[in-house]
Amino acid sequence: MSARRSIADLSADLADRAESFCRLYFPEGRKQGNYWQVGDTSGAKGQSLAIRLQAQGGRKAGSWTDYATGQYGDLIDLLQERLGSVTFKETLREARSFLGEAPCPAESRSTRQAERPDAASSRRIARARKLFAAGNPVLGTLAATYLQRRGITRLGPALRYHPRVFLRKGEDDSDPPQRAPALLAKITDNQGQITGCARVYLDPSTGGLAEIKSPKRILGQLYGHAIRFWSGSPRSDLIVGEGLENTLSIGTALPEFDLASCLTATHIGLFIPPPGIKRFWIVRDNDEAGRNASMRLRNQLESLGIACGDLVPNMGDFNDDLRAFGKDALRRSLLKAMKAQGLEIEDG
Repeated sequence: MSARRSIADLSADLADRAESFCRLYFPEGRKQGNYWQVGDTSGAKGQSLAIRLQAQGGRKAGSWTDYATGQYGDLIDLLQERLGSVTFKETLREARSFLGEAPCPAESRSTRQAERPDAASSRRIARARKLFAAGNPVLGTLAATYLQRRGITRLGPALRYHPRVFLRKGEDDSDPPQRAPALLAKITDNQGQITGCARVYLDPSTGGLAEIKSPKRILGQLYGHAIRFWSGSPRSDLIVGEGLENTLSIGTALPEFDLASCLTATHIGLFIPPPGIKRFWIVRDNDEAGRNASMRLRNQLESLGIACGDLVPNMGDFNDDLRAFGKDALRRSLLKAMKAQGLEIEDG
């Protein structure tokens, strides 16, 4: 039997037992109709991640989506994220163990299940750190080309490039992971420790995003954290944005400000404010998700006595504004909006 057929069979067999799979590996979740809902791939409480329990409307049983991060896949993908396995082979071994096709490890399943959330999270973070450490400076690479074509000139040590990052192209891709070039961005906590690595897969023939579903993916822990860019001088203001390109577009126009990119609207609302910041500028997309996330963070900050202001693009997001109007016009627009909300700064 070929490797491709073996993996496809494993995926199908896991899907046939999707509910049992969820109850074992995601006991903090709960059944909602035809879905098992849980917080994230580590198994935390919540409902951002939805796993389909039975085939429906042309969609396969066992397919899942984490609406907070954009991750998706089949149950083999999910199992790999849950275990934080270093190798794909280890994930397949666990899948066969679950299906009764191979002996289980010596320790009891209840012991592994109790230890798995913290251990799995630690392994994913370790993988993220290892991946980022393997990256190269972005200048002169495909990653720099990608950003520059979007009008972005604000870079920094939070960004790196790797020409060959593991990639599975889609939820129906039963082949072992391939490799593709990617822009890497380190996610850090308020102490500066790396908790994750964002991957933006690129197409070497166009310099744009790779033509795959979800070319932007996250490895490790994003909850409460962000990708950070420092201006080089101490400031009491921090600009907090959604997507990486959106935030760097603001940074291109306002290089004197510190930035934090939370990557998604959901994670803006979950951002943990660092100490010493007296005022936050919340950058959001011009849509309902952005408004809701901005309000959630605003309520949190104001309850702590921290001032905050909103920055809203004229178009869909600030990268649209940057490309449409140019850096100088975007700077004037941003400073006008910030001054209207109480910012005192000399615009040189």
